[in-house]
Amino acid sequence: MEELLAGLRAAGEPTRLRLLALCAHGELSVTELTHILGQSQPRVSRHLKLMVEAGLLARFREGSLMFYRIAEDGESAHLARTLIDLLPKDDTELNRDLARLEQIRQKRAEQARIYFQENAGQWKKIRALHVPEADVEARLKALVGPDPVGNYLDIGTGTGRMLELFAAQVDKGVGIDLSSEMLAIARTQLESDELKHLQVRKGDMYNMPVADQSIDLATLHLVLHYSLEPVAVIVEAARTLAPGGRLIIVDFASHQEERLRSEHKHQRLGFSDREIRQAMILASLEPGPVDSLVGDPLTVKIWQAHRR
Repeated sequence: MEELLAGLRAAGEPTRLRLLALCAHGELSVTELTHILGQSQPRVSRHLKLMVEAGLLARFREGSLMFYRIAEDGESAHLARTLIDLLPKDDTELNRDLARLEQIRQKRAEQARIYFQENAGQWKKIRALHVPEADVEARLKALVGPDPVGNYLDIGTGTGRMLELFAAQVDKGVGIDLSSEMLAIARTQLESDELKHLQVRKGDMYNMPVADQSIDLATLHLVLHYSLEPVAVIVEAARTLAPGGRLIIVDFASHQEERLRSEHKHQRLGFSDREIRQAMILASLEPGPVDSLVGDPLTVKIWQAHRR
């Protein structure tokens, strides 16, 4: 009763209902919400704080920005969804808010397009050195199999492609990345596809904002070679795995393409099977089969492990 009443009190104000409706459509910063509502930032922040405290909204920090979205867990989250379903579809003010939201999404998409266009060249150069991405993705899908996946974690998610790849079979998915520009691209793509069960978060792969033993499947897709401490990354990934949870690492076999270090900031020139296996054992994981997709000059390896 008290939780229900607290939620109703927090939502029982016109501006807060408008904020709740907006945050049900995606992740929005205080600045974006201020622009949509045409109200001062302190006022909007105060409303948001009350709804977070009541469990109607969730918030997370991304660099200097604070983002908000509708809560997903608990009775208050259920109340938030119920209230949104009750909002009239023909309300003039709500529809005006949604029109402004669409303008913000278009602006995000344009910024993401420009960044992607400016940086796509270096990704294309690297892809030309190994097997086609479609082949790697097909092998990944086959290894994961068709069964549903509860909680999915993509470490170093970049543009969010792995989240999209497994979107249809995961209950909830989150991608972690340190690049705000990459996260902007991923967030724009996920929102355009209406994949509301998938999220991206800014975070360090050495210290991820993910609870212990909460993940059923985690992937490191062409990320580990950027790490100065790959063993620490694998140990951190293992920390998040639930009993029986799986870790899949996609990266390059050991190679001699020194230009990738100088031109594309690769910290490691691939990995040996022995090195990855030892890291998995150190992380208290049970190593599994290893797949190879031979390219010229780079061979893509897929290493698997699971928590005992």
